[in-house]
Amino acid sequence: MTYDPSPSYRHHPPPPPPPSYPPRSHTHRAPHRAPRRDPLGHHSDLRILRGAYRWQRRTATLTALGYFTLFLVLSAYAPGLMTGTAVAGLPTGLLLALAQLPVTWLAIALYEYTARRRVDPLADRIRQEAALDARRGAGR
Repeated sequence: MTYDPSPSYRHHPPPPPPPSYPPRSHTHRAPHRAPRRDPLGHHSDLRILRGAYRWQRRTATLTALGYFTLFLVLSAYAPGLMTGTAVAGLPTGLLLALAQLPVTWLAIALYEYTARRRVDPLADRIRQEAALDARRGAGR
């Protein structure tokens, strides 16, 4: 290959950007006004809501998964119990497996009950406070 010294192949840095108008002054800044109270994200109600929601999830999850884990452990370590007959000649393992469905329904009902009793009232209160804060902010 040959080297072409023509100007079209030379690398030129891009021109500097034009200065902004009006020139920015680094010494002048607008005064910062502090809010009247802490923002909603730092409010203790959100911590309480997170704790109530966490408790709700754990309770419902442990109800369903705890029963299923018990069923698996009995299947693995107590095969004699699981193959024994319980009622009308049905094996105990089959009855315990069929009981998984009502236990799951119980976990769903428990989840809904705790949501209505603990989580929803907290969420409604936080929602009302946020709406009140928004109205106050719009009035400024």
